[in-house]
Amino acid sequence: MTRKIGVVLFPDFQILDATGPIAAFEIAGRISRGAYSLEVLAAGGGAVASSSGVRLLAQPLDEAAYDTIVVAGGNGTRDLVNLVAPVAWLKHRAPGVRRTASVCSGAYLLAEAGLLDGKRATTHWSRSDDFARRYPRTRLEPDRIFVRHGEVWTSAGITAGIDLALALIEDDLGGAVARQTAQQLVVHQRRPGGQSQFSALLDMGGVHGRFAGLMDWMRERLSEPLGVERLADQAAMSPRHFARAFTAETGVTPAKAVERLRLEAARVRVEAGHEPIDRVAEAAGFRDPERMRRAFLRAFGQPPQALRRAARA
Repeated sequence: MTRKIGVVLFPDFQILDATGPIAAFEIAGRISRGAYSLEVLAAGGGAVASSSGVRLLAQPLDEAAYDTIVVAGGNGTRDLVNLVAPVAWLKHRAPGVRRTASVCSGAYLLAEAGLLDGKRATTHWSRSDDFARRYPRTRLEPDRIFVRHGEVWTSAGITAGIDLALALIEDDLGGAVARQTAQQLVVHQRRPGGQSQFSALLDMGGVHGRFAGLMDWMRERLSEPLGVERLADQAAMSPRHFARAFTAETGVTPAKAVERLRLEAARVRVEAGHEPIDRVAEAAGFRDPERMRRAFLRAFGQPPQALRRAARA
């Protein structure tokens, strides 16, 4: 059976939101000898410009029978007034398709169409606060790479569209085809960790900023004491001046930055392995497992054991 996939675009879409899943479905189709056919769609059809300026040729939104609809995200979702047509089409067509999915901020279109009311969902970490304010009826899970609620699927930002497509492929064709597809794409079939591992340093402004080198130094010494005096000494500043400058540059205090880095490291180890929780706590610098548990509850809303169970599932 060939499943028809419709990929919905709009002006100023993020090109990898569309081409990442398209590539995954195309490869899975070759491996499975014709499991998928693909159609790129947009209001009015024609050449649709991405945020990069590169254009994809789309067919008009139509009444064809689709197995799955995948909605791309991108900067175009910041002005929803311009997306009335695709939102109306989704509202009309979604009840007649088996699955509906979104990549990145494409979740805004699903929410506008009412398809996420009462459902769990995710979107790009940088849009999570805005999304939660706009759509309080959606149960947002901002740290997830992708979320499935029934036959509605949503994913985090940009490359997470590939994770989403691999999960859809596995749902259709089984783990072996999904694994072979991931191997051809040279990506993880199931990426360890959530969005926090990718957003933590960016959210603190620490990738190219004044304290980027210090943060790298901190990451290599998470199991050691990292008080403000030691950090200030490493930065060749007085503790008082360092604390003020660091907070102004990154938006968080030195203590909070250390905790975020420890959480980032601990979560990856919790989800990806079988280490005892107390050993993870010690390696990440929490020392006391109870202290790490409280930090996980504050940051992720779940204790380490729950995240490990979810990752294994």
